[in-house]
Amino acid sequence: MEPARQKWTARVLLFCGAVLGLCWLAHLDLPHRVSTDVLDLVPADERSPELSILRNLAGQDEARILLFALKAPAVAGEAPGERARRSEAAAQRFAAALRASPAIAQVVPLSDEKPREALGAAVFAMRLQLLLPGWLEDRHRQFASGGQSAPWSAWLAEQTASDLEHFLSKPEAMAVQDIITADPLMLLPGLVGRVSGLSGSGLGEGAAGDDALVWAKARYSPLASEGQAPVSKAVGAALARARADFPGLEAQWTGIGRFAAASRARIEQEVSTLNVLSLICVVAVAGVCVKRAYRALQLVPVVLGALLGAWVVTTASWQHVHILVFVVGSLLAGVAVDYGFYLYLQPLSRPGEPYMERASRLLRPLLASALTTVIGFSFLLWSELPLIRQLGVFVSAGLICALATALLWFAQLDDSHLETRSFIRRRPSRSGATPRRVARLLLAAGALVAVLGPWRLHWRDDIRELEIPTPELRDNDAAVRARFGQTEGRTVYITRGATIGQARENLETFLAWHDRAFPGVHVATLGYAVPTPSQWASLPARLSELASFTSDLGAALARHGFEPEAFAPFYKAFDAARAQRDPPSYDQLLSQVGGALHGPLESLVHQGAEGTSWFVTIADHPSGEDPPAALATVTDSQLQKLNSLFSRYRISALRLSSVGLGFVGASVFVLYGLRRGVRIFAIPAGACLFAFGLFGLCGVTLNLFNLLGAFLGVCLSHNYAIFSAESEGRGEDPPPSVRMSAAAAASSFGVLALSHIPVVAALGTTVAVIVLAALAITELTPLSSAERMPAPPNRP
Repeated sequence: MEPARQKWTARVLLFCGAVLGLCWLAHLDLPHRVSTDVLDLVPADERSPELSILRNLAGQDEARILLFALKAPAVAGEAPGERARRSEAAAQRFAAALRASPAIAQVVPLSDEKPREALGAAVFAMRLQLLLPGWLEDRHRQFASGGQSAPWSAWLAEQTASDLEHFLSKPEAMAVQDIITADPLMLLPGLVGRVSGLSGSGLGEGAAGDDALVWAKARYSPLASEGQAPVSKAVGAALARARADFPGLEAQWTGIGRFAAASRARIEQEVSTLNVLSLICVVAVAGVCVKRAYRALQLVPVVLGALLGAWVVTTASWQHVHILVFVVGSLLAGVAVDYGFYLYLQPLSRPGEPYMERASRLLRPLLASALTTVIGFSFLLWSELPLIRQLGVFVSAGLICALATALLWFAQLDDSHLETRSFIRRRPSRSGATPRRVARLLLAAGALVAVLGPWRLHWRDDIRELEIPTPELRDNDAAVRARFGQTEGRTVYITRGATIGQARENLETFLAWHDRAFPGVHVATLGYAVPTPSQWASLPARLSELASFTSDLGAALARHGFEPEAFAPFYKAFDAARAQRDPPSYDQLLSQVGGALHGPLESLVHQGAEGTSWFVTIADHPSGEDPPAALATVTDSQLQKLNSLFSRYRISALRLSSVGLGFVGASVFVLYGLRRGVRIFAIPAGACLFAFGLFGLCGVTLNLFNLLGAFLGVCLSHNYAIFSAESEGRGEDPPPSVRMSAAAAASSFGVLALSHIPVVAALGTTVAVIVLAALAITELTPLSSAERMPAPPNRP
């Protein structure tokens, strides 16, 4: 019987800790604190400019875009084009209903000309500010290279009149007859031809055929709860309204919110399922191995205390924690229970031995095993990747809380010793040469795998493996985007800059590179509609050289058969531009252009702060040669860029893991001396190399999470090595708790291997293999050298 004071002290401490932890979790808004956004796995201050701009692009307005493709049902015998007209009418009805929802910020049917007309009107009104600087620079370059004898103003007037006469002889001139007298330089017609590719990208004209396309933007981020369920409800209501008037209306739609909602629901289900299954496996292992199975339930509070402490510390350390941390956190059920096994199964040295005396004999290996694991995982706090830092805190805090909970929980029990069944204590006979030869053969085979296998390893980090696959949503997304013209036959480039002016200068350099790399390929960008900062700065000087241009142009127009008086609107506008003394700054000029962008056109240019300004360019060719880094341009292949990011972080995690394991080994050497420390460290190191060798020989492709699993597996294996070394030092067999701990950990991580999230399954498989390999080494090593060791005494 344990002292009453000891029991009540332990109970009070356990009760206070549980109440404080539950109160902390109860006051949190967990749906907002727990994130399913894959971009939260990328550091907000990611040092790569390319990845930073893509993170901003995907994480801001672009993430809220919704795309809809609607088609009215076919009617037998209807006239050609009638189905398309009915589809468009249904799209207008759907758009009107969707626009009324507070969850939706904008709705624009792609057949609606208003956004394009508004942009065209704004550019036309500002044509001399936006288009004239670049036009003058091109003409001046042509004038300087031709060795002209005529004055600059007279030459420019004659060239303009000649070009205008030639243009008006073409059929396409009919579309711009109304603006020629105000724009004889043909600034706007020239721009229209250069940006024509933007309509085919799904940012302009509606779809061909019987589809009607609708572009919309949610009011809130799809990565927050407000941008998921309310949006789906609004879409459902708008479709119901449209189908009431157009029965049988076919509809497909996509948006990041659909993926985020599906991912969150499935991952949350996995969190609960994996944690419950892990706990069941741990209790089942204990129930099979002990004599009174029901008493194995005494291990459950240890696991719950570890999970509660890990949740509290992690949520207190970060404002947003990725849900993968808690999915992987289910592993604590197989790790935290180790301390319970060691304390609960510790045999009595004499009948009635007090708990404190018995626990003191285990204190050194318990603290050593906890210390080595916590030290190793503490080094993950220096990782650049938020997920790795959060995992380091989660596991370290969970293990510390598990040890504290185990010490307190068994201190308040009347009977804190649990006897194991005989088979878990039974060891192979050490007499005879056959067991020794078999053990040596198995160890040699394992060493061969550990030496040869790792050379065949292949690594690949795919960001899609961070989420539960949703092939039906991905197929739907590809189908809808194809209708919007977003196909593999086009490449989207993003040219960034610290300011919008720098982005425009970089765009100019990129376009020159693209012309050389892809000659004859058409590109379209709204950057053509704005001057570069240098062109804008040189405009006043250029205009000052053209004091007589309007009179020279009138004379040239007359020589080419035009009526000069008809161009009076242009003369007036040009002279006003020359007389302007206080032009707007470049940023103000671009802000006026941005104010004219509505609907899908908003995606073409972004003017932000702190390096988040960019221009979008669409090229009519499949993805090919990537632009050099000096051009500050990336393709809109966020998937590939983030894969590169995770590959880079895998190298960083490898360095941190190596340093952490170095400190783990050093701590073992300090605690147990060099000779015993080397033998202890050899067990987890050998198990890790065997696991990687096995994966290499089996052709398994590894990723960042296999590396994290190996790190955790090595830390866990240290526990078995330490307790085995303690027993060996006393001339005893390893305690049965080592076998039970390894079996519990392997089963717990085996549950993770069943996860639908590929990276979680990879982590679970890696740890399970390493733990079983470490147990095998622990069992086989004494057996292989039995001829040099006296037979240990039999103990119950």
